[in-house]
Formats: sequence, C-alpha cells, structure tokens
Amino acid sequence: MAADWLVSPDDKELEELDQFLRAHSGDEDLLLDGVHGFLTALAIGPAPAKPEEWLPEILHEPFADTGEGERVLTLLARLNDAIAPELETGTYEPILGELDVEEGPPAFTARGWCEGFSRGIDLRAPVWEGRLGHDSELMELLGPIIALAIDDGVFESDAAFPPLGDEDYDECLSQIPGAVAAVAEYWRDHPLSADERNAPAPEGGAMPPRRRSGRWVH
Repeated sequence: MAADWLVSPDDKELEELDQFLRAHSGDEDLLLDGVHGFLTALAIGPAPAKPEEWLPEILHEPFADTGEGERVLTLLARLNDAIAPELETGTYEPILGELDVEEGPPAFTARGWCEGFSRGIDLRAPVWEGRLGHDSELMELLGPIIALAIDDGVFESDAAFPPLGDEDYDECLSQIPGAVAAVAEYWRDHPLSADERNAPAPEGGAMPPRRRSGRWVH
C-alpha cells in the first residue's frame, strides 16, 4: 500500500486534478504545471514543508463536496510524495503547459512550472536568498530553470538576456530534470547551518509569494 502511495497520478488522474484546479482558480492561482513546480521546489529545497504549509498556496476555498475534497487531497499528496522517489530513480519529468501553434503538435512551455517553482522558493526565501548570495554553485545548478523563467517573463533580471530560440528553449526544457536532481543533491550535501536554521523570518512574517514578473534575487 505504501508503494502505491508513492506512485504519481497517471494521465487520467492528472487530467482530473487539472480540471479541478482550472474550475477553482483565479488569475493568480497555480494550475497543474505550476503546482508541480511548486511542490518540486519544496521537495528538493533546504527544509521540508508540511501539507498545512503548502496546501493553502494551492487550494483557496472550501470543498463543496466532501468526497471530491478527499479525492483532490489524495491526488495532491500522491503528486507531492512521488517527487523524491522519481528523482532517486531518474524518472522525474516536469509537468509542462502546452501552447497551440498554427502547424504541427502543441509546443511545451515552462512558464507555469517556473512560476510554481519560484513560489516554492518563496516559502523558504531567507534561506534560498542567503545561500544564493554567497554560493555561485547553486546559481549555476539552477541555470536552465532561471533561463526559462527569464525568457517566459516569470523573473526579471538586471542583466540583458537575448530571447531563447526554439532549439535553446527546448534544450533548457530537457535539462530541467537534471537541474532539479542536482539541486536536490546540493541541499543534501550542503545542509543548513545552525545560523541558517535560526535565521529570522522577514518582518511581518513569511515572505508572500511573488507573482509573475517577480525578481530573481541573487
């Protein structure tokens, strides 16, 4: 039974979760790709997050039906709990959005996934920003994700970056699993120091999630 719990939702179940999120989301709320990026950042980051911390970032209104609520919570838990095993087995793949194009199959976009990833970082902003400020290795490991986020307008940058061409964009997409695995390994090999664990939260409580066009802090 425990092994079944760690199995990520299949395509049909993901579609079910996607439809629920689309039916209960506002303009600034995360959809399925964003939820996966959000949970990924928390799963690979410096300190784990409990469901009562991350669920309010995804669900914003009471369930109208108890059975539907239990189903959605189960799917979200399975989506979250499968990330670490997928990274360990090399089977992790980001859930990406699709863009309709005039000819050919839909094109994939990382915009939603990167937006969710940035909000996951925001939940641990003091630690991430402190470490990024003095360890260039972490910034380099995040390179493909940062490039996609800047190209899709999720992050602003003080430096001028030319738009990614289609081939470069697709190459960065293909590098997301490796970047995610490398960042997870980084935090395992470089755990928080006592000072970092005891770092005070920003005044006014935890830093609120940044919306699209937030600034990548480094």
